[in-house]
Amino acid sequence: MDNAPPRRSTAAVPAGGFRYLDLVTAAFVTILLLSNLIGASKPSYVTLPNGAEWSFGAGVLFFPVSYIIGDILTEVYGYARARRVIWTGFAALAFMAFMAWVVVSLPAAEGWDGQAAYEKVFGNTWRIVAASMIAFWAGEFANSFVLAKMKVATGGRHLWARTIGSTFVGQGLDSLIFYPLAFWGVAGWPPELLWQVVLSQWAIKTAWEALLTPFTYAAVGWLKRREGVDVFDTETDFSPFASAK
Repeated sequence: MDNAPPRRSTAAVPAGGFRYLDLVTAAFVTILLLSNLIGASKPSYVTLPNGAEWSFGAGVLFFPVSYIIGDILTEVYGYARARRVIWTGFAALAFMAFMAWVVVSLPAAEGWDGQAAYEKVFGNTWRIVAASMIAFWAGEFANSFVLAKMKVATGGRHLWARTIGSTFVGQGLDSLIFYPLAFWGVAGWPPELLWQVVLSQWAIKTAWEALLTPFTYAAVGWLKRREGVDVFDTETDFSPFASAK
């Protein structure tokens, strides 16, 4: 697959428009919101062969899928369209955080005993919310930038190297930003534990990308054939704040 000559095209929209871009966008936003809403609220653990328990945030099981979808977006549709999707996800994440704050802040009806549980699940501090949003923004844009640049540099070959390499950078930046911003100086988070979690989350997320490489290959190949597009970002403005052409 990697030895085949790359099929080049411009970033122009096909005459009939993109058939699946909206669905890929919806999948990206869905995974992003679920990972922050469900996964972030529950720590879990696995039992190691020596009997010790190793804890991890449940969100690590599916948050990396957003990076895989981000890879697919950039690889097939180009950085500019991936940029729009990242901003869409960022806006959705901000709206979810705001509405969670509003709903938690509303007075509970008399006789309802679920307020404490509701606050525990949905009442994240603004420090954690801000850390999550900043880390997502920086990590996703770094992921997309690295993949787009590597695609041009490799002539479209070695997709596996681009997806794993970009994820290594993006997920590393995400973890390096989120955990210190969210938990540095917080009781129960000594520096050695914090950095242990940063490194373990980074490793797990990158490993997920590597394990799902066959899926990424299949999805990318299918979308390129169906959409009739394979964008190389040779003249793209890579500023996160540039408007797509």
